[in-house]
Amino acid sequence: MDYSPGLSIATATFEITVAIWALRGPGNRSIIRTTAAILLFLAGYQIFEVGICANSAASGFLPRLAFIDVAWLPPLGLLLIAKLQRPRSRLTYGNAYAMFAAALGIVVWIALDGGFVSSSVCNTLFARYTNPMPRFTIYAGFYWLGLLGMIVHSGYGVRTCSDPHRRRLLFQVFAGTLAFLIPSLVVSSYLAPAEGALPSVMCHFALIFAVFLTRLIYLERKPAEEEHTPAVAHSG
Repeated sequence: MDYSPGLSIATATFEITVAIWALRGPGNRSIIRTTAAILLFLAGYQIFEVGICANSAASGFLPRLAFIDVAWLPPLGLLLIAKLQRPRSRLTYGNAYAMFAAALGIVVWIALDGGFVSSSVCNTLFARYTNPMPRFTIYAGFYWLGLLGMIVHSGYGVRTCSDPHRRRLLFQVFAGTLAFLIPSLVVSSYLAPAEGALPSVMCHFALIFAVFLTRLIYLERKPAEEEHTPAVAHSG
């Protein structure tokens, strides 16, 4: 079946809309901006996939750009977790910055390596990429290490965070990460059209993660909005 861009377009629209809503509202600016950045990078992949699948044979640099876009997500996720943790964790910040350094190296490598993606095939809802080994093994190792770090650090934060509000926000990251990873692995393993398309499948299921991030933004904004809401006088 021909590729249908509707899901990608709808997902990108939702993620961009939430990011704009977040940036225009109250709340801790560092947390809000990091969360909005994650949403915009998630939307970026959806946009690139639509461009790739519009004409996969002539997609040029777009497949590599899609992998470059996705490379920034684990470091941003770890940075968000580090900003949420209380007490502040130097280990989490250190891991986040190490992932940013690794991501920068990988981004430069992909940009210069014209053979990183040798072909792209689109089918119904998913894009399937061919990546020569061991290139993809290195990239996948970096990416899965980042996701594992997000699960471990956010899960630890949920158990140990001294601030109940921050603990609720950390839970959104922890639950959201698991909620998109598990179905991604199941679908890519057992649904025939999704076999071999794990990167695309994960980015589509990341809509679930985006919903949890939307909840995180709502929870972060709510106290600030209540502070600025004038009290209503009641007569006896």
